[in-house]
Amino acid sequence: MLENVIVGSGIGGSLISALLKNTDHILFEQDKNLGGCASTFKRHGKYYNAGATTLVGYEKDHVLKNIFDSCDIKPNIQKSDIAIRIIQGEKTVDRVKDFEHFLEQVELLYPHPNNRVFWEKIKQIDEKFWQLQNIYFGKYKFSRYIQTSKFIKELFKVFGFEIFQSAKGFIDKNLYNIPQNYQDFIDAQLLITVQTTSKNISLLSLALGLAYPFHDVYYPNGGMGSVISQVLEDVNTHTKEQIQKVIQHQDHYEIISNKTNYKTKNVILNSSIYDSGKLFDDKKIKSYYEKFSFSDQSAFVVYLYITNKEKFLHHYQIILDKLLPNSISKSFFVSFSDQDDPKFHNNENGYSITISTHTKANYWKMLSPEQYEIQKYKLQNFIVEKFLEYFDTISKKDITKVFSATSITFHRYISRYNCGGKAIGLKNALELPSCQTPFKGLYNIGDTVFAGQGWPGVALGVDVLHKELSQNQG
Repeated sequence: MLENVIVGSGIGGSLISALLKNTDHILFEQDKNLGGCASTFKRHGKYYNAGATTLVGYEKDHVLKNIFDSCDIKPNIQKSDIAIRIIQGEKTVDRVKDFEHFLEQVELLYPHPNNRVFWEKIKQIDEKFWQLQNIYFGKYKFSRYIQTSKFIKELFKVFGFEIFQSAKGFIDKNLYNIPQNYQDFIDAQLLITVQTTSKNISLLSLALGLAYPFHDVYYPNGGMGSVISQVLEDVNTHTKEQIQKVIQHQDHYEIISNKTNYKTKNVILNSSIYDSGKLFDDKKIKSYYEKFSFSDQSAFVVYLYITNKEKFLHHYQIILDKLLPNSISKSFFVSFSDQDDPKFHNNENGYSITISTHTKANYWKMLSPEQYEIQKYKLQNFIVEKFLEYFDTISKKDITKVFSATSITFHRYISRYNCGGKAIGLKNALELPSCQTPFKGLYNIGDTVFAGQGWPGVALGVDVLHKELSQNQG
């Protein structure tokens, strides 16, 4: 019997698998590419990153680096001196680690008497959060609630009642009479980091969402999938093997794949919390997963390959003055492959480019096949046209490949429609799914459970789960 079965090779599944590599385990991935939303794939002879290529949190005393170090992994990454270049009309702001340099740009382009007060508070809250010693969120056992209460107690001790303040209230108070373009500047960044705008989150989420470029931001050499491959180098990985059913028995779980059956003590699902229930026939388990309402948000991604000799940054965000068609965002995020990254260029003067924006997952599911193609190309063409407007050194003839993906595409390859979980707000904080479930030996990991999106958020959840499993084995 196996000790652990991990289903899905996204960031969460990969990190926990690396931490459990010395146990009797298997990591299953239904696709041929590792990484899920963080994968790198090949099409028409070129490589592309499935999603954005920002890697954050690899710095001293941060949980992600601690995980890498404990697994003796040195990721093949390079620091981006400019984390993101944000372009909004005629305004350009470089999100850099140097606070004074960043603030100088904001003061020039979005003048406000309280800019320093606002952004210093954002940076201060973020710094204090990552210094917390008891970050934890668990349910379904008295001991877990005790540990969670220690985390909440520390939050109160460090932040006081600030954690209950809404992001909108904080903005209204400190950036009173904020112009719409400044509000859009803030909200566009939040959609990338916490999957929502300032209307729906707490001050703590606002700070964590806006402050990440004050940390080191890295580009993954060879693509994000190469980092995942490094993480999984010593992990027993089965690709192109889909888990079709999980059956709970008294002292183990039976795992049925498209190839064979397995027995395991623990099942760790890196599928989203909204999609996990389909693996079970047991009514209690299905009912548990069905109580989490679907997060109807996904990504629309355009993939380009261009031939061009110009030098570009790794990451840009373009903010428009109105919503993109078929979208819930006014912006799109652009990730360029590095000019000297041989995996993407093959000795050509070329770039692999991933452009993403936010849409509703169910929108694409409701369209007829004919309308799906029409609306897909409508948004794809709009994004490409706007991209060319803002990158005037790139011409249409430079584009040698272009295609796009919707929530339907993601479901086809990685079995999930949505993009991330629900943002942590004041009303839903206690309803947030934990990595634990009420069922012995059944766990979830990834961006739909605590602590949320991105490498740092998912790594926090992985750290919580690893401690839980270590305690159980002890």
